[in-house]
Amino acid sequence: MGDTRVRERTRGGIGEDVARIDGLPKSKGAFAYASDLWADGMLWGHTLRSPHPHARIRSIEISAAVASPGVHAVLTAEDVPGKKTYGLEFADQPVLAWDRVRYVGEPVAIVAAEHPELARRAAARIVVDYEVLPAVTDMKEALEPDAPKVMEFGNVLRHVRIVHGDPDADADVWVEGYYETGMQDQAPLGPEAGLAVPAEDGGIDVYVATQWLHVDRQQMAPCLGLPMEKVRVYLAGVGGAFGAREDVSMQIHASMLALHTGKPVKMSYGRAESFLGHVHRHPSRIWMRHGATRDGRLVNIRARLLLDGGAYASSSTAVTGNASTFACGPYEVPNALIEGTGVYTNNPPCGAMRGFGAVQACFAYEAQMDKLAAVLGIDPIELRLKNALSTGSVFPTGQVIDGTAPVREVIERCAAIPLPPEEPTGPATRDPITVPGGAQNVGHGEGLKRGVGFAAGYKNTAFSEGFDDSSEAWVRLSAGPAGPLVEIRSAAAEVGQGVYTILTQIARSELGVERVILDPSDTNIGSAGSSSASRQTMMSGGAVQLACGAVREALFERVRAREASSDPAGELRLEAGQVLESELPLGPIERFLDEPIEETRVFHHRPTEPIDERGQGAIHVSFAFAAERAVVEVDEDLGLVRVIQIAAAQDVGSALNPRSVEGQIEGGTAQGLGLALMEELQVVDGRIRNASFTDYLIPTILDMPPVVSVLVEEPEPGVPYGAKGVGELSTIVAGAAVAAALRNATGRELNRIPVKPDDLVGLAEPPTSSGPPAAPDVPGPRSVPEYFGLGAGQMEILANDADDA
Repeated sequence: MGDTRVRERTRGGIGEDVARIDGLPKSKGAFAYASDLWADGMLWGHTLRSPHPHARIRSIEISAAVASPGVHAVLTAEDVPGKKTYGLEFADQPVLAWDRVRYVGEPVAIVAAEHPELARRAAARIVVDYEVLPAVTDMKEALEPDAPKVMEFGNVLRHVRIVHGDPDADADVWVEGYYETGMQDQAPLGPEAGLAVPAEDGGIDVYVATQWLHVDRQQMAPCLGLPMEKVRVYLAGVGGAFGAREDVSMQIHASMLALHTGKPVKMSYGRAESFLGHVHRHPSRIWMRHGATRDGRLVNIRARLLLDGGAYASSSTAVTGNASTFACGPYEVPNALIEGTGVYTNNPPCGAMRGFGAVQACFAYEAQMDKLAAVLGIDPIELRLKNALSTGSVFPTGQVIDGTAPVREVIERCAAIPLPPEEPTGPATRDPITVPGGAQNVGHGEGLKRGVGFAAGYKNTAFSEGFDDSSEAWVRLSAGPAGPLVEIRSAAAEVGQGVYTILTQIARSELGVERVILDPSDTNIGSAGSSSASRQTMMSGGAVQLACGAVREALFERVRAREASSDPAGELRLEAGQVLESELPLGPIERFLDEPIEETRVFHHRPTEPIDERGQGAIHVSFAFAAERAVVEVDEDLGLVRVIQIAAAQDVGSALNPRSVEGQIEGGTAQGLGLALMEELQVVDGRIRNASFTDYLIPTILDMPPVVSVLVEEPEPGVPYGAKGVGELSTIVAGAAVAAALRNATGRELNRIPVKPDDLVGLAEPPTSSGPPAAPDVPGPRSVPEYFGLGAGQMEILANDADDA
């Protein structure tokens, strides 16, 4: 009879280089982003913002704005229909300021008009009488007893103290350093935008570019005075996020205007307003002291970290926790004392950005490792290998690594990537575009020095500290006109990271069906959590895998019930549209789909613990590690830099889409390179001075070197397919590696990023004339969650806020 076994495999499943499902429309310019939203008869919203970093509002006069042409509504804090404050972790931020403004750009009033220019002109006619108050715009000064108080209880957002082993243990050799990182912006190319449409049931439908649909709704509903089910949020096209869209921006404002006017209202920020309308990466100041034996074993690490959270909390408490718990790097250390503090200031609010606290810590601890290697006369790579973490190692928090930890392999494989060849120097010896400053005809190839720098780092995956993280997915298998069809429903936000493609790959692999469609993300299904913390592949991928598994088992029950020849104990599986038993076909899948099969499942990762008073606990779910080596050329006369090559090795668990993983490494590296060399919001006296892409510089294709990447695959136990999140690690290590290469080229300390031309030619002034500033005193134990009477866990806090509305 011949061999009838099915040998064809389902195409487009996990492990393959599957093209992005949104790649073609985005490449052709046909993709609809949030700024493209439109509704018949819609109005345009505009926000009046504070011009002061700190002031008391005496009065707001809106009569001239109300009388302006085309204006349908002018609303202030008095018009907020429900709870007047909101927030990602706790509700400390006013929907519209009523008594005080705490940063330049804080919303004070909103306007709806028939044209965006009419709305802007009307907002300009609102008269606000301010009494300017003293502002605190320095993070260290915010801890002084006589500093102006941003909040009535003080300026301490959170303090974390981690005690590990004997913090007083002595060492043979000590090195110490002081480090600073600037305020980086996520700089998504798509500014904040959304459309709010009033519904017949008295509710609101909101279409918005966001990272977390359900937490947007949880913050919106109490402020709008609506039950949760009457606030429906739909994901609009997202033009980049990187943490900037994890907080609410215009969602509540557009909804208020739409409910007030009974008309759809669109709000779309321009570039300058976008810089005011979202959070930024926390600037930091870090003091570190590393002790080791003479043969290079780490003995003790003392660290003091200070983070500027700006005027409102956002996710600063979690960022402070991450920066503190990661402060020792991916290294074994038996003794440590880490003190981390996040503070309120009258600067723009800071919150989530790719790397989430790990970036600042990595810059400091990797500079320390290079200092220690120099003092000991040990190769920097050898020092890192000697102290590398591994499975079974214990973090300073007392958490044992029970998953994979290929730190040694990541370091070794990165170091083994061939260095780029030396290039000639001097005028007319090279293509100008390959010379620092050559593209601008500034540098001509004289006085170039090459430097090589290395950095290793790590980060957690998913949420931490006892947060009950989960994701829900619905999967339907039916017989379509062209064969079996899988339909997926998930609230996961596609923000450019490729999660939609991964979900379809999982469905193909689990159900053996190539035709997969994904419904738009919205709040009509349960939460998928945030597209942040490198978590969506694990969480929403896990939910889709579970739902597909349930659909598959229901299908197999039908098969066994209908196929008399089927062995009840035989192994059934699905492949290439066929039902197979012991590799023999029983028939096409649609033969058993006279009725569709649909299932909903929720995926939870393993539980974590809140951190205790000594900084101890199993607070993270799992960990991933990376290393990068940077090769740079520096023009010593002009202080200009060209990065020649980035070599990267990353612990990915299992690569579900290798091409997509490589893209994430390259994109993350670009943001890390930007922080190292050019990206910083210039905040002077609380005011952003460079709120444009003319003055806030981000890397272009001319700034990016080749990125040679190696994927280290060692599947993580207990997670779907053994895959780890990959989106943040390269950002964490790239800045530290580039800074190390610049130190190697110039011999300068370079303890602050971004590194500027003046730093490289020796014109920059040191932080103080007498050396680095002293570390601040440790604040008292009270922190903002205690003030609000809230426990750990974002969802618990938000639920409490909703109950109080």
